[in-house]
Formats: sequence, C-alpha cells, structure tokens
Amino acid sequence: MDDLLTFRAELDEFMRWHPQSPLSHEQLRRFRGLVYYDPNPDLVFVLPVVRFPEEEPLILMETSTGATRPFRRWGQVHFQVEGHEATLTIYSDPDGYVLFLPFRDATNGSETYGAGRYLDSERPGLRWLPDGRLLLDFNYAYNPYCAYSDEYSCPLPPPENWLTVPIRAGEKAFEVQP
Repeated sequence: MDDLLTFRAELDEFMRWHPQSPLSHEQLRRFRGLVYYDPNPDLVFVLPVVRFPEEEPLILMETSTGATRPFRRWGQVHFQVEGHEATLTIYSDPDGYVLFLPFRDATNGSETYGAGRYLDSERPGLRWLPDGRLLLDFNYAYNPYCAYSDEYSCPLPPPENWLTVPIRAGEKAFEVQP
C-alpha cells in the first residue's frame, strides 16, 4: 500500500500547485489535501473480463452539463463486495486505447461525491494484466473534476454501473477545510 499512499501525496501536490488543478483560488487557500478512505485490500480485484465484440457501437454518455461524450462498451467484470454480487461495465475511448470505469455505489451523496467516481487506465487503479485479466483497485477511485467545480463537464456513470453495495475505498466527498 506504500504505492497508494505515495500516489495520494503526489495527487495532493498536483491539486495544490499544478496550473491544471481544478481547484479555485479560494479553494486552494484552504486546501489541506483530499480525504480518502483507509486503504482496503478487500476492494482490490484481479478479474477475468467478458469482452464485448470489437464492432460494439459507440454510446453517448451523458455529462454533468447535459452534453454527451462518445465511449465504447469494452467489457464487463463480475465480483463480490461484502458477499453481494456486483457487475460493472468497462468503457473505452472510441479508439479503444484508454479504459474508463465510471461507477456509482451506496456511498454516493453521503460519504462520496453524489454523481459517482471513476477508475481509468491512465491511473494505477485499472490495469490490463499480461494474462488478459484486469486489476481493479478501488483504493484509487477518484472524484471527477466536476466534484470541485461546475466549470467541468464530466461523464455520468450509466445506470448499468450503479451498484447497490458500498465501495468504501478511494476518494471521499470533497470539502474545503475551514
């Protein structure tokens, strides 16, 4: 879990100092770091993927501003959380290079950002493994930029990725500290 803690520290530094940080000047003045669940090894999975056909048509995923963005349904994973079956669809960019997993769970709106959280293959939490399986590590689940500012347009998790179980791992709801 040292890699996770290092990643979180680096992300806090990005949020605090990088010119592309989604935080406003007012938010930055009081920013003390993002808030996370404690690392949870029970929410790390290595899973087989049920791949969708390559000719799967593009879908238009609604965003937080009412616009749409094209994605391809790439594959599906099945796993258990706290004894409950769960299924999530993995999406990709239209060309199939970047994997994207938007999801909602039972913590949204109370413990985590109301519109859902993400994993993607450009961060450590979603990785294609050499044996054809996927590493799904919810400890890296993160809030979309629209959780910090209404200026961003973020894809909303489609209903097929709404879980009824809580995923208590990753980033919690964003609040500016007093």
